[in-house]
Amino acid sequence: MTTAPPLAPARNAFTSADAAALRRHLGDTHARGILRPLSERRDALRRLYEGLVKHEKALHAALYADLRKSELEAYMAETGFTRDELKHTLAHLGAWARPKRVLAPLAHQPAWGWVHREPLGTVLIIAPWNYPVQLALSPLVCALAGGNTAVVKPSELTPNVSDALAALIKDTFSPDEVQVVAGGVAETTALLEQPWDHIFFTGSTQVGQIVYRAAAETMSPVTLELGGKSPAIIAEDAPLALTARRLVWGKFANAGQTCVAPDYLLVPEGNVAALVSELKREIEAQFGANPQASPDYGRLVNERNFHRVAGYLTGGHVAHGGQHDAADKYLAPTVLTDVDLDHAVMQDEIFGPVLPIIPYKSLSDALAFTNARPKPLASYVFTQSGATERAVVEGLNAGGTLINDTLLHLANGNLPFGGVGTSGIGQYHGRFGFETFTRPRGVMKKPFLLDQFVRYAPVKDWQVKLSRWFIG
Repeated sequence: MTTAPPLAPARNAFTSADAAALRRHLGDTHARGILRPLSERRDALRRLYEGLVKHEKALHAALYADLRKSELEAYMAETGFTRDELKHTLAHLGAWARPKRVLAPLAHQPAWGWVHREPLGTVLIIAPWNYPVQLALSPLVCALAGGNTAVVKPSELTPNVSDALAALIKDTFSPDEVQVVAGGVAETTALLEQPWDHIFFTGSTQVGQIVYRAAAETMSPVTLELGGKSPAIIAEDAPLALTARRLVWGKFANAGQTCVAPDYLLVPEGNVAALVSELKREIEAQFGANPQASPDYGRLVNERNFHRVAGYLTGGHVAHGGQHDAADKYLAPTVLTDVDLDHAVMQDEIFGPVLPIIPYKSLSDALAFTNARPKPLASYVFTQSGATERAVVEGLNAGGTLINDTLLHLANGNLPFGGVGTSGIGQYHGRFGFETFTRPRGVMKKPFLLDQFVRYAPVKDWQVKLSRWFIG
């Protein structure tokens, strides 16, 4: 173990010089191969799993303090989610990292080759506030699996979680392996001034553009996990009661502050009233007549976001909900009909508990409506028809698609998760995360016997003819 400098300076004391020293130190420890052996990567992943178990109560308490997340939601969407990702990665890491043999062309024989995946180096992970544990640690799982050293920058908007994450990482890793930098815009700016072997950012499209521009200055490659207005298309044949149950769960979990939450519903004209009725019934079934008193309903992260989301209530007719309390950062699960398509509620990513309903006449109209807008991070379709499934999967461009449910696709470690266009660049989870944090390196080997003398000068006509025959 090398002698490490002190942990990253405390909040509000982090400068560009500190960022440069931290980047240089972790780059040096990576260059010495601290996490290159698979055995060391597995050990780091196991330590993270044990640390999650040990710090779970503190993390859950922090999530409640910052976002009013219930125990079940904190486990399912944050700590339990990450533990599952760790188990999946540990089970498959050997296979992912194994060199892949490839054939060599006839003209190069005798020879053989393989693709070797190597660590990128030292990476920066910038996490958001909405799922502040999962979205800090899940990319870290992928980075460690790839053999990288890392800096994790939690969001300043969830300060209790930021402190809990810093305690977990300090307790789990050597400062030579992983460090946390707390703080806000100044600290993030200082970090982005450094050249990283990869920057992994999760957050809004607007901030993603800032990160992308900063990364271009240092030629740092990026993964940007952003968002957008993710549509849910409800087909004529969808069973409305169960559809409403799954929509209410997926839309109003974490008070709607989920990047893949259904942002708006596209509903056949004749089914709007019936679906609104089912949504009302299901909201009350899950959160009670007064969701503000429910232990299972969260809060908006801060006053600024509360006022932003409350402003969307004027974008249509409030068919259900609409109650709000600024002092509590509470906004009830809300359903909007008769929506003004030019209002901000249909221009911005809502990122809150407001659900607009847009009627449509035909499936082709619904697809045209979504495709006329920026490509979303997720899309949903509720149907019992295979033809409708195929029409949506093939006809709608989105980062991912889930049929007959919400949110669950991002928890499948065998699927890639990521956006397209303004909803993101790159993918992760499972093998796709391992590949994001490694690079494929081509290796070819030639034996010393049977040398290909035809390629050497001085060149004769027969060599040219023979080369043409070999190369084709």
